[in-house]
Amino acid sequence: MLLGQLTFLACAFLLASVPFGLVLTALLTDVDIRAAGSGNIGATNVYRLAGKTMGALTLAGDVLKGLLPALAAHWVFDGPVGQSLTILVVFLGHCYTPYLDGRGGKGVAVAIGAFLATTPLAAVAATGVWIATVAVTRKSSLGAMAGLVALVAVLAVLPAARPFVPIAAVVGVLMVWRHRENIRRLLSGEEGKV
Repeated sequence: MLLGQLTFLACAFLLASVPFGLVLTALLTDVDIRAAGSGNIGATNVYRLAGKTMGALTLAGDVLKGLLPALAAHWVFDGPVGQSLTILVVFLGHCYTPYLDGRGGKGVAVAIGAFLATTPLAAVAATGVWIATVAVTRKSSLGAMAGLVALVAVLAVLPAARPFVPIAAVVGVLMVWRHRENIRRLLSGEEGKV
């Protein structure tokens, strides 16, 4: 049983490591997203450099690579500990992909997908806050931070979701670290708009 669970986590990590934004833009455009814009492989940079369709496809791919393993974790593990480990490995796989020498995205979309599978109400609330913040400020990084706060807050008030507060806090700290340059630019007024 343990070997099967470890194999599942390894496969989840490798799936989440696939850099959909880079793959899609390399196959369908002449844009190298690593060499322009923010240099990030995520949906926001793809949207800025390759357009709405490529950005939407990247977002969908990144959400799915969090959602599908986290859904499957319901059958592989008993309870929230194994599901939380799955959330962690898909987040780490996306952010530190071995396919790009440990460089990856910032983890927002993959985290939304993973939490959507385990705590859908909290994930929907966080996504709503993210979208609303971006709509008002036009700053994706600020939306991500606001959505993260909303996620943890909703998890904390829902009794059935409380076991996922620790993993949300861990992912939150890592996500803030991944956004440290964005936060610096936000504070200095230099952060770009979507």
